[in-house]
Amino acid sequence: MLTSRFKKGHAPDYIFLSGVIILVVFGLLMLSSASSDLGKIKFNDTFYYLKHQIYYGLSLGIIGFLIGALIYYKKWQSISIHLLLMSIFGLILVFTPLGIKSGGAARWINIGPFSIQPAELLKITLVIYLADWLSNKKANRQSSLTEGLIPFLSLLIIISGLVILQPATTTIFIILAASLIVYFISGAKLRFIAGAILLGVLGLAVIVSISPYRLHRVMSYFNRDAANIQAEGYHRNQALIAVGSGGLWGTGYGQSTTKYKFLPEPIGDSIFAVIAEELGFVGAIFTIALFILLFIKGFLIAKNCRDDFGKLIVVGFISIIVIQTFINIGAISGILPLTGVPLPFISYGGTALAVFLTMAGIIVNISKYT
Repeated sequence: MLTSRFKKGHAPDYIFLSGVIILVVFGLLMLSSASSDLGKIKFNDTFYYLKHQIYYGLSLGIIGFLIGALIYYKKWQSISIHLLLMSIFGLILVFTPLGIKSGGAARWINIGPFSIQPAELLKITLVIYLADWLSNKKANRQSSLTEGLIPFLSLLIIISGLVILQPATTTIFIILAASLIVYFISGAKLRFIAGAILLGVLGLAVIVSISPYRLHRVMSYFNRDAANIQAEGYHRNQALIAVGSGGLWGTGYGQSTTKYKFLPEPIGDSIFAVIAEELGFVGAIFTIALFILLFIKGFLIAKNCRDDFGKLIVVGFISIIVIQTFINIGAISGILPLTGVPLPFISYGGTALAVFLTMAGIIVNISKYT
């Protein structure tokens, strides 16, 4: 029974594995600092958010990592469609009584003591399904309009509609961008990719134009006058102040002066600002370097993978991690509009941490067979 579920390989990529471990430990340390004042004021517990992240994020993430790292990755091919359908069903459940609304968004469902974001799980299941679908040698999905592009776009449109209704615009942008990269790496025609990008840009423009809060967020990015700094631009301005005040070496671990009174979402999408303030330019570069390490090692694992299924999974997962990291850090640094997406492995959020650790586990397993 053991040999039917597991397959032996050589040693995994220890550099990639070490990068993930360092990111997670570093993330917990920074979350402890970023959340200490907030936890004390709201729950009279300095370590409330850290403990919650460990109980409901890290614990599940370790289980997901071990499952991904130990089970031979090709086993996922036989259940890829079932995993995707479960994720789509979860996206529908957020609009039922099982769904939880917070801040005007319906993104979570309650399962016992856990709150789960189906859109986060979709990051795993959609990539696995697309890797399986596109690696099918019997089909002509890279160059056929009817067998490839149309079914590909139809699936993404259905999923996009469900996620945008939550709403979670940036999440679906990350998923769609990673899906297009997977499609491109599989060998799809360039005109198919160009057409899909054009359709996506037009769709995003329409969604933003008919959604007042999305439009205001985009317009505040371009509006840098004093009045806007105290209104829609307040979050961005405070983040830039935190980043700039860190200097070269930072104010010191736990010494941020903006993380509670001034900086919105210090434990979520603004945690990079806390890192830059407390650890300075050196700490910010260290953080970015860890993600660059994952990107390089992931690229090499995908390049050396012996089959398309494994290669496309690694490409999809690494694309999601890198794109989300770029969007988060770019927004906090003032390069991009603020989006609200967490920094992978570091920001507060149990489902996100569990999902990224599961991705890492599957990549580690694939690295054993390259």
